[in-house]
Amino acid sequence: MKSLIIATLLIAAATATPYQRTDPGRDHYHRKGQESRAKPKLARVEDAAYWRNLGQRLLQDELNKQRYNTAAKNIIFFLGDGMSIPTITASRIFKGQKDGNPGEETDMTFDKFPYAALSRTYCVDAQVADSACSATAYLCGVKANIDTIGVDANVLLNDCEAMNKPEYRVDSIMTWAQRAGKGTGIVTTTRVTHATPAGTYAHVAQRDWEDDYAMSFDGIDTNVCSDIAEQLVESEPGKNFKVILGGGRTYFLPRTVNDVESGTGRRRDGKNLVDQWKTNRPTGTYVTNRDELLNLNTTATESILGLFSPSHLEYFLESENASNPTLREMTRTAIEILQKEPNGYILLVEGGRIDQAHHDGRAKLALEEAVQFDLAISMALNMTKREETLIIVTADHAHTMSINGYPVRGNPLLGFADISGVDNLPYTTLSYANGPGFSNAFDGNGRVDLTNVDTTANNFKQPATVPLASETHGGDDVGIFAIGPQAHMFQGVYEQNYIAHVMAYAACIGPGLKFCDANA
Repeated sequence: MKSLIIATLLIAAATATPYQRTDPGRDHYHRKGQESRAKPKLARVEDAAYWRNLGQRLLQDELNKQRYNTAAKNIIFFLGDGMSIPTITASRIFKGQKDGNPGEETDMTFDKFPYAALSRTYCVDAQVADSACSATAYLCGVKANIDTIGVDANVLLNDCEAMNKPEYRVDSIMTWAQRAGKGTGIVTTTRVTHATPAGTYAHVAQRDWEDDYAMSFDGIDTNVCSDIAEQLVESEPGKNFKVILGGGRTYFLPRTVNDVESGTGRRRDGKNLVDQWKTNRPTGTYVTNRDELLNLNTTATESILGLFSPSHLEYFLESENASNPTLREMTRTAIEILQKEPNGYILLVEGGRIDQAHHDGRAKLALEEAVQFDLAISMALNMTKREETLIIVTADHAHTMSINGYPVRGNPLLGFADISGVDNLPYTTLSYANGPGFSNAFDGNGRVDLTNVDTTANNFKQPATVPLASETHGGDDVGIFAIGPQAHMFQGVYEQNYIAHVMAYAACIGPGLKFCDANA
């Protein structure tokens, strides 16, 4: 099949006539005989005066930029899992087009943050990171091996014995915060035992060891090494969290206990970690659905465990029949509870299903998850004071999605690029370098004709070049966006582990340099 595809494309390239290269030194194509493109439908005239005025306004905004050179009482760390630079660009266009605008001019909330930087995402042993080693970097300040969490590079994958050695374990920003008397919490749309949230509290040689059942597949003695769910409920800093909101309920329940939605728990050791959390937190509140969360009296709530799904929360676009709260609603509840802390708080909020939608090859779902993530950021921005709360938005790693072709301004992002390939077939503006979308890219006769396919459908998989069951991460740098105290520390290109050190410095916690010490 491979040779047939290559031959088909070569013949098409040699015989194609609809497009011609206008200048070998330029990367621009025209339709043959057409010297201008359709004029986009814009709400205003974007002439020279418009762009000069906009440039001057942006310049003045930069000149008026205010630094908050004080300590951060609170830190809210927003992690868009897999939110690559192309994902940000596509999400703002998608967001704008949902509102009936061309889209390119739209802003995400964090686009307006005054300080931005880039983060290098590689791991000690990997050019392209996963969410585990990257979480260890930005939460613990130490880069580690791929698929490991809360340990340094001395711990190799699946090494149970090494992960138990205290000298190989690394503390997270949450441990430092608790030692300073601050409240802590995590919010995610994934399982609360998944790699990103686990980076705040776990020490494991394998990110998949979310419960004892998962560990059994690797032949691990669960009496020697504890799983991630156990560490959250039984060990510091997890057992001290004031807020835990997300999915993954069955990972905390024994297989003899029915889940409130369907099926039973997963645990083989007989532990009911939900009941154990309730025993440890007699004044705490356990909730399992959106109504219970929204009806919560946060003023009277000392701590909360919210597990809203047996596994991950449903994708937003597929959650119509689910009882899940939105990420914005969970974030609001978390802030309302934590803002009562007299010494402040540290909160992690993860838009975790951006990443998983990309793995599925479904760009529309990924972009909607990013828009929902942005709504949570806007909520936090409106609920906090700039002079006391540092808000950071970043990603753990990239993905292989690209925005390509020469689509006209305002062209539907989920549609086709403005020109066809040399085989006279259209191609989508969004595509992946690899993944399950290969079935929408090539068949035995060459490229698939998508002309009559609804590329805007929720279940459509953007075409991918390499066939894989799950699309992979990308090795690109990712963005860091910051506002509030010490946000100006993000103005450059940094190793990802730098982020944790800035948070500790700004909040005057942890073992390293502190703003409070330097300005005593």
